[in-house]
Parts: sequence; structure tokens; C-alpha cells
Amino acid sequence: MDEKVVRICWCIPEVERDVRLPAYATADAAGMDVEAAVTGDLNIAPGDIVLVPTGFRVSLPSGYEIQVRPRSGLAVKHGLTIVNSPGTIDADYRGEVKIALINLGGAPYTIRRGDRIAQLVLAPVSRAKLRVVADLDRTERDAGGFGHTGR
Repeated sequence: MDEKVVRICWCIPEVERDVRLPAYATADAAGMDVEAAVTGDLNIAPGDIVLVPTGFRVSLPSGYEIQVRPRSGLAVKHGLTIVNSPGTIDADYRGEVKIALINLGGAPYTIRRGDRIAQLVLAPVSRAKLRVVADLDRTERDAGGFGHTGR
């Protein structure tokens, strides 16, 4: 498996480093679990959006991003997901990584210190070179939009 070096450092005092840095739960996991570095319980009412601190910063290799993705169990069981899924951490960002959660469920949900709240996936980035043209090539789908093939 291809590995890239991602530099990571704490941005919280040493006495608050009881949360773990992101880590893969299994040998073939695509995403690293990330924990909440909240200082107290964080209650999220249905429909609420919160920004959850993680306590660390990263430096990515040029040409890569980290995608912030929901944890499937939280999403399916509680309706808790990433508001801008997938979120993106750019290679030139050096601030604290924070996770933007939204509660789409029907009941309040409480985030506690050390709860696994998201997954981080390192992904290569391709940049587009836009070329203005007079028209586009035709396809079978052409301009068919949302739901154009039926159900």
C-alpha cells in the first residue's frame, strides 16, 4: 500500500492530550478515525451545526488533500454527519483541524471528549486547466439532470 508522510502536531497543551491522534482502526481501513477534543460535553440538537475541535494541525504533501468524511455508525444510527461532506483540508492549511457536524436525526446527540466523530482520508488532487470552447461534444445523456433516467 502506498504511504505518504503527513506531518502532524498538537495545538493543545500537553495536559489536554488525552485524546488520540488520528489512526487507522484496521490494516485495510481507508480512513483514520478522528476524536473530539471538546473540553466538556457538547450537545447537538436536531438541525444544529457545530464545529468540533480535534487538538491537532497537519501539513500535507503538495498535491494532496485530506477528505473529512462521516462515520457510518453515527450517520445511520443517529443522523450525525459532516455538514459539507466530504470536507476538505487543503495542503496549505495550517490551522487546527475542526470537524463540522450536523445533527440530521430526530433526537439530540452528545459528543464527549475522545469520541470518534469523523474519518480522515488522504487523497491525491488533480487540478483542472479550463479551456473555453464554443460548444461541448454531445453524449447519450447530454443535458439530462437529476432523475433523468427514472426512479
